[in-house]
Amino acid sequence: MTCDLSTDLGPLGLANPVMNASGTFGYGDEWPRLCNTAVLGAIVTKTLTLEPRAGNPPPRLQETPSGLLNSIGLQNVGVTAFLAEHLSALRALRPPVIASVGGASAEEFAAVVERLEAGALEAYELNVSCPNVAQGGLSFGRSPGETARVVRGVRRVTQRPLFVKLTPNVTDIVAIGRAALDEGATGLTAVNTFLGMEIDLERSRPRFGRVGAGLSGPAIRPLALYRIWELARSLDCPLIGAGGIVTARDAAAFMMAGATAVQVGTATLRDPARPAALVTELATFAEARGLARIRDLVASLEGLRDVP
Repeated sequence: MTCDLSTDLGPLGLANPVMNASGTFGYGDEWPRLCNTAVLGAIVTKTLTLEPRAGNPPPRLQETPSGLLNSIGLQNVGVTAFLAEHLSALRALRPPVIASVGGASAEEFAAVVERLEAGALEAYELNVSCPNVAQGGLSFGRSPGETARVVRGVRRVTQRPLFVKLTPNVTDIVAIGRAALDEGATGLTAVNTFLGMEIDLERSRPRFGRVGAGLSGPAIRPLALYRIWELARSLDCPLIGAGGIVTARDAAAFMMAGATAVQVGTATLRDPARPAALVTELATFAEARGLARIRDLVASLEGLRDVP
């Protein structure tokens, strides 16, 4: 039996639930043969800001046990260069394109999306949760009011699907998600990186210039999975699961806990073809379980909606 891998993120239909995570896959148009990008359910761009950003000074990366600390700082070419230099190549790859959007203010988020409307992208992911920038970033994602303000402003300039990428570095992730949905977000992506740090013992100083950095990779998978479960049991919306996903079993766990789709991030840095391989592996997993449709796996965890 062949499993139907198609899924829906609100009005956005995908051929399968696998996509890359923003920031780990360039703009999505690099090395398409190496990555087999055409088979993905969607492509998520690197986070785009209104003007080009140079990002944080090095060092920017540090491996940890089962994880990776990064402090990139949203380095990107800016929205104008993206439209001129990357969009046509992305369009040729066939999957729907979701633009990740960042900004130092709610007004910048809206301005970026307004410019991107000319590219007729399928959807936007609002990155209100980057821990590696001085302005914006976590200052939005930790506040229901600020998150709502960003979504409200963006919703004024587009009717396309909006997904808000949430930080796990809050006490109540459901409150942040609810604020986004109340202002017109289509769904939520959970989660961005966890705050961590590393110390250069020889120099007696933090390794990263901003001290804190974002921890990703398999080390955070159980933590991210719990956040998806928290959101799914309280909110009725499409959820995109992210955080340490490498294998089909990882992806299936997120879907059982409530995710409609999943993103592969840090694993692509070791193996750029990992997201594409996951599509095939997820189909094999679902067929072995006798599933006719992958969407039947979503929110199938026993007791998910029960109140403890």
